[in-house]
Amino acid sequence: MPPLYDAHNHAHDDWLAPHREQIDADLRAVDLRRAVVNGTCEADWPAVTEMAARFSWVYPSYGVHPWDAGNRAEGWFDRLKERLAVEPHAAIGEIGLDRWIIDSARPDDPRLAGLRRAPLEEQGEVFIKQLSLAAAENRPVTIHCLQAFGALEGILRHVNTPARGFLLHAYGGPIEMLGKFADYGAYFSFNGAFLDARHAAKREVFKRVPADRLLVETDAPAMPLPPDRARFASPPAPDGSPVNHPANLAATYAALAELRGVSLAALAAQVEENFARVFG
Repeated sequence: MPPLYDAHNHAHDDWLAPHREQIDADLRAVDLRRAVVNGTCEADWPAVTEMAARFSWVYPSYGVHPWDAGNRAEGWFDRLKERLAVEPHAAIGEIGLDRWIIDSARPDDPRLAGLRRAPLEEQGEVFIKQLSLAAAENRPVTIHCLQAFGALEGILRHVNTPARGFLLHAYGGPIEMLGKFADYGAYFSFNGAFLDARHAAKREVFKRVPADRLLVETDAPAMPLPPDRARFASPPAPDGSPVNHPANLAATYAALAELRGVSLAALAAQVEENFARVFG
């Protein structure tokens, strides 16, 4: 198996905590070299730091996700800067824009329980502060965007981005915007959940992503692969939701190589080069 790199996950999540030692062994078995582990709110930043101290494959990343923008505490940005100041190699993320939680999510969606759903303008303010910090310090940054690609493009048109580029994780935007986002410095990570039959359009997009802008991710424990594609299983969450095992990264690599009509070795070598360019 060639060396693997997970451009985006949440391995610090409580859902995975009881199985962390086995997950670590499984990740070593598939030759994971690095995984960007994203904190999404101030409350979970310490868990990311703890994991980074414990596991050599963890690449820590800290940010305020658009789902959490409405619940940020006073002084959050100063505390983010303080944390980053003592971790000079950490990334910023997961940050971004999400119109889905405003326009499409059910009022009783359990994933959003207790969260104030910040309007898009407020999300944008939180996003721009973090993106501007990433640009000023040339830190890697991971961007979440759901049903807000036009708004995202409007922001990127007017702000600086890190010279090293940035990641649009699990890119689900239109194929017509690939070139424009790439011009702004975007890299695009393929997620194994896109192997579901419902996501044919997303698979078509990833046939067209330039090879030098391609990354691979799991978003574990979220975004599980179709059961017939998963190679590793995790027990379900307490509410019965399926849990994506981070080592399913190996199956995602294999599927993406098949999708793009290249060998696994060639894909892995290209992704390794791209990962180093963005994340160092």
